[in-house]
Amino acid sequence: MSHVERMPPLEPAVMNEAQRKSAQALAAGPRGGVKGPFIALLRSPELMDRLQQVGEYLRFRSSLEPRIGEFLMLIVSRTWTQQFEWAVHVPLALKAGVKVQTVDALAAGARPGTMAADEALAYDFCDELLRTKGVSDATYRAAVDQFGEAGVIDMLGVVGYFTTVSMVLNVARTPAASGTNVTPLSSLPM
Repeated sequence: MSHVERMPPLEPAVMNEAQRKSAQALAAGPRGGVKGPFIALLRSPELMDRLQQVGEYLRFRSSLEPRIGEFLMLIVSRTWTQQFEWAVHVPLALKAGVKVQTVDALAAGARPGTMAADEALAYDFCDELLRTKGVSDATYRAAVDQFGEAGVIDMLGVVGYFTTVSMVLNVARTPAASGTNVTPLSSLPM
């Protein structure tokens, strides 16, 4: 199977006015440019604008501690074998306090044994949601007790947003940035 990038960056000369405006707005924000999923999403500038606002909230302003948000991003990236997001978020997760051993276990497709208690709750919530398309009363209660209702909603937002981003990146075949020190994910058996 070919892994040629399907939706490479658009040259400014071929962008329409809406695309140029969206690209300029993204470059002026905390992301600093059209990167990763936004390369493909620029084909639909209004969707890109709306999604990037959701992503900006989830990454920079959600009720979740950055360590938990980054950890959830890694779980979703691993689920989708999403190389770009994995390469971006592993260093951020480590900087936020996720243990190297935890990241290594996720990379291998295993439930990490080195998680902090709140990470274990976030992992169980996310894993159950992705496997069963819902969560049990016990999992829900534990998540609310730890993160509050706003935190549960923000966890759902992270899982949903990064699932969307992972699908976009996988379909567009956007490669991970070159020069990253993160070991690429291998495909996991279904």
